[in-house]
Amino acid sequence: MRKLPSEPSSVTVIKDSANRYFLSFVVEIKPETLPKTDNSVGIDLGIKTFATFSNGTKIDAPKPLKKRIKKYRKLSKSLSNKTKGSKRYEKARVRVAKFHAKLKDTRTDFLHKLSTEIICENQTIVLEDLNVSGMVKNRKLSRAISDLGWRQFRTFVRRKSRKVWS
Repeated sequence: MRKLPSEPSSVTVIKDSANRYFLSFVVEIKPETLPKTDNSVGIDLGIKTFATFSNGTKIDAPKPLKKRIKKYRKLSKSLSNKTKGSKRYEKARVRVAKFHAKLKDTRTDFLHKLSTEIICENQTIVLEDLNVSGMVKNRKLSRAISDLGWRQFRTFVRRKSRKVWS
């Protein structure tokens, strides 16, 4: 457990659908600005490799759903066979929710670590402009694109760069 940077002004207890509890603290911090560098990078997002940088570096995505699709189908079928409102239905629903929470946590952890690394090393970042919402409408690509989390990655990079370089 790490210390908070200052006294919290409020604390919120959050319970998610997987029956996990989280504490959310509101604290005031002074954003740190990173030293200026001459590094710049262009990032091409893809399905086989998550990101290909302009310097030739390739980053593979964890693809959490693709690795566990059989387990998801089994859990989902088990849930659909239960009677709504029963105790067994609730247990199965929590199992499915925990499965989704693990996928989300894996994906978010990967995206946070990658976006932070990119922000710390580069002054200028150029991301490929993709119409993700349009691409997700393609039946054959939608699961793969959603599993990668392109839009969330773009949001993380944009938000972190504003905090650090502004």
